[in-house]
Amino acid sequence: MPTDVRVRIAPSPTGYLHLGLARTALFNWLFAKHHKGTFILRVDDTDVERSTEESLENIIESFRWLGIEFDEGYGIGGNYGPYKQSERLDIYKEYTQKLLDSEFAYYCYCTKEELDAEREQAKAQKKPFIYSGKCRNLTPDDKKKFHEEGRKPSIRLKVNGKTIVVNDLVKGDTEFRTGLLGDFIIVRPNGMPMYNFASSVDDITMKTSHIIRADEHLSNTPKQIIIYEALKCPLPEFAHVPLVLGSKGEKLSKRHGATSAEEYRKQGYLPEAMINYLVRLGWSLDDQEEIFTIDELIENFTIDRVGKSGSVFDQQKLLWLNGEYIAKMDLDERAKAVIPFLQEAGLVGDDIPPEKFEWIKEIVKAVGDRLKTLAQIVDYAEAFFVDELEYDEKAVNKRLKKDYVPEMLEQLKDILGNADPFNEENLEKLVRYYSEETGLSGSKIIHPLRVSLTGKAVGPGIFETIYLVGRERVIERLDKAIEIAKAQ
Repeated sequence: MPTDVRVRIAPSPTGYLHLGLARTALFNWLFAKHHKGTFILRVDDTDVERSTEESLENIIESFRWLGIEFDEGYGIGGNYGPYKQSERLDIYKEYTQKLLDSEFAYYCYCTKEELDAEREQAKAQKKPFIYSGKCRNLTPDDKKKFHEEGRKPSIRLKVNGKTIVVNDLVKGDTEFRTGLLGDFIIVRPNGMPMYNFASSVDDITMKTSHIIRADEHLSNTPKQIIIYEALKCPLPEFAHVPLVLGSKGEKLSKRHGATSAEEYRKQGYLPEAMINYLVRLGWSLDDQEEIFTIDELIENFTIDRVGKSGSVFDQQKLLWLNGEYIAKMDLDERAKAVIPFLQEAGLVGDDIPPEKFEWIKEIVKAVGDRLKTLAQIVDYAEAFFVDELEYDEKAVNKRLKKDYVPEMLEQLKDILGNADPFNEENLEKLVRYYSEETGLSGSKIIHPLRVSLTGKAVGPGIFETIYLVGRERVIERLDKAIEIAKAQ
């Protein structure tokens, strides 16, 4: 393994940070960290119409949230900038001219209509379309004539039809017959470089040592190798990691649910859990350990432990893992982590005095290990912050619409309203005693009581709930629940 490891991630700022790209970035970051190398952020923004600054900032913020740090690149600096493709056009022109001067590249004046005709002919002959190469040997007069017609040429690279073997660090040796590629375009008529050319020039000039990317880019590799060879530059090492797949083995997409890091941040997933889960999609240490610290991942991450086949994104497993990480947080840390979600829901303000924070801690403690995402705090805790409850109709019909309930709630209102002291221990003792005296089982008491006090069928333990709702609100809510229960 070379000592100067340099790897990169090159997002296109046309949307959010997709989980597949986040996982690829993670593999690159861990690889760089493991080998004490350099991780570079490059921006592939040659798709001018779709690229936006807003998207770029969102992608960078998602990397920041995940804790994936860059050593060099856009917004950081370094010796090989600029790191945004739209700012590197002069560099691409320089390398294009090298290829033209060495006659590895040539101007192609074919119109869209002419190329479409070639495609149709190939289709009629049931052959794959391969550009004919008819502009390879144009005379100066030919070029002059086309210029006078107003044709704007693209630039194509000559492909000589040899077989290329990609020595892939994940997939092993993969063979490509370049004759099937034909002479391909490296610069569009408008002067913008094509992806494979710009990416290759960037990797050459930024001294990228390893290109670690998704399996779907494997088909680009022979074109890039041809570009490297035409420029007489040493090849980097390639590693094509398996795709992140949907439940049926297809590429992960919106119809499988959330697919961006931003969406999971908003849902209350922890970055540590996302990192842990993403790295296990395609990489394993011993097929047994599931939970790793960042330091453990850096120490153990090697490309040879990356599998060859795609990994299915399992939402339930991620949810379980996130719950495990939340459960490991101490109470102060967990309370601080849920506050932004309570604020987003309008349940608390920006200013939280110490006594309010202590009360929030009590609520978080009562919710306990039920919390699988931080955003779930709103569902579990809303009843403790609002004056007016929203009642779950299904829960009301199931738990309050029973003959014995109105009388029971009347009796409990009297018992709980006069409880002294009003604390969890005494409240539990009073309810247990009431159960013994009336012969009503715990479930017949607790379920209607929870719906009465929270409007929902599930929530924290009932005695913590009574205490946190508070004496005054308990009486008010029981009055309301009695009214609902009587309305048969």
